[in-house]
Amino acid sequence: MTSAVETMALRVQVSAFAGPTLPADYAELLREGMGGICLFGTNTAGPNTEAGEESVRSLAAEIRTASAEGGWTPVITIDEEGGDVTRLEALTGSSVLGAAALGAADDLALTEETGRAIGVRLARAGVNLNLAPVADVNSNPDNPVIATRSFSHDAGVAAKHVAAWVRGLESTGVAACVKHFPGHGDTGQDSHVSLPVLEATMATLHERELVPFLAAAEAGAASVMTSHIVVPALDPELPGTLSAPVLGLLRELGYEGPIVSDALDMAGASATRGIPAASVLSLKAGADLLLLGPDKPTSLVREVAAAIVAAVESGELPLERLQDAVARVDGLLADFAGAQQRPEATLDPRFEAHSVEGARRALATASDLTALPDLAGAKVVTVDTEANIAVGDVPWGLPPDVVIRPGDPLPELPEAPLIVQVRDAHRRPEVGRTVAELHGAAVLVEWGWPGTYDGTGLPRLCPQGFSLPGVAAVTEVLRRSGWDR
Repeated sequence: MTSAVETMALRVQVSAFAGPTLPADYAELLREGMGGICLFGTNTAGPNTEAGEESVRSLAAEIRTASAEGGWTPVITIDEEGGDVTRLEALTGSSVLGAAALGAADDLALTEETGRAIGVRLARAGVNLNLAPVADVNSNPDNPVIATRSFSHDAGVAAKHVAAWVRGLESTGVAACVKHFPGHGDTGQDSHVSLPVLEATMATLHERELVPFLAAAEAGAASVMTSHIVVPALDPELPGTLSAPVLGLLRELGYEGPIVSDALDMAGASATRGIPAASVLSLKAGADLLLLGPDKPTSLVREVAAAIVAAVESGELPLERLQDAVARVDGLLADFAGAQQRPEATLDPRFEAHSVEGARRALATASDLTALPDLAGAKVVTVDTEANIAVGDVPWGLPPDVVIRPGDPLPELPEAPLIVQVRDAHRRPEVGRTVAELHGAAVLVEWGWPGTYDGTGLPRLCPQGFSLPGVAAVTEVLRRSGWDR
């Protein structure tokens, strides 16, 4: 028989499995009280999965049924930021603008409606917690993991759009999880694969990093996600997810909701200590809900639970801290599960047109739309690069005529003007070298962060992230210059 402490050790965990159906061993964990499930691309858009809402709705129903058999309500969560990061539309690309484009368009009504559009779809699909929006201020243009997921390099702009997006999402009864506290924007490494350091003073943190999180809290954000970065001004040793001073700062700012760990399988959290030990440290530091990461065996959930129970029994983790974490998770579920969700919510019928207009404005803010040459008969060349782990393997760019990889021998290219599309060329020298070799290149479409790039002298279009409205805006501009596809 499972003890009360063992049950609580399960209640604070959210894990994930591969595939579109609930495995029997995960169903058993949910019956025993595991906190919930995080859905990833393998659940929503794998090779044997019908992508989109319907498949998620079916899987979410299985999860709820298994939890209900044990008398629990589950957290069902997903990363649905819009733009570059989408799970519901992983096979087609997002139908809504991402954060950078929304911040550049600077239309708060559109940003709020975008959050609402995502919430409507998630509520219909049975998801009750969305791991979004990103509140990081992308002040470092070479940031490899935040970039277009951020609303702006300016704290004030980011703050007002974070708040609007939260209001829109939560109007549908889906909880927001604002990330990555205390701010991952001014870093040059990816915490999925390393341990970034944020060299900022306390004054800078208050003037920049913390501003969007305060705005999110004032807007009623239900939860906040931690970051696996070291902030020497607060803690010179431990990453934020495992640091009592870092997580304590969030409470000092007046935030009382649950603190959610970023995925604990990421190198920034567990590379040197393992996931069970990282889980205990995170709870001890003040986190309430532990995300383990994608495609995990149930044995890991039980190992983490055993480590938590052992830490309570040894006194390393106070029982009161574990009880507090469970209470905050239960409070979230009381506010954002079941009857509180509003799957019947509808959108303004003008939203799609509004999104394209926003994409046009975002494109205009970072592009020289008057410098394009004649593009009659032009072909599209994609310089293909891997996305960061947060974005994953999703479509991007215009449908290409030719795809090349940096460093590979160039194929025979069409005798036509070339529309060359790239991602984050400003921080990828190998992309610039490849573009320079493309004789006939006429225009560069930069789908990543619009960093300073002087590599070719080509006119450059910057939609500020990939989305279907962004494709529509770019296509309009190209057609005005004679592109006939």
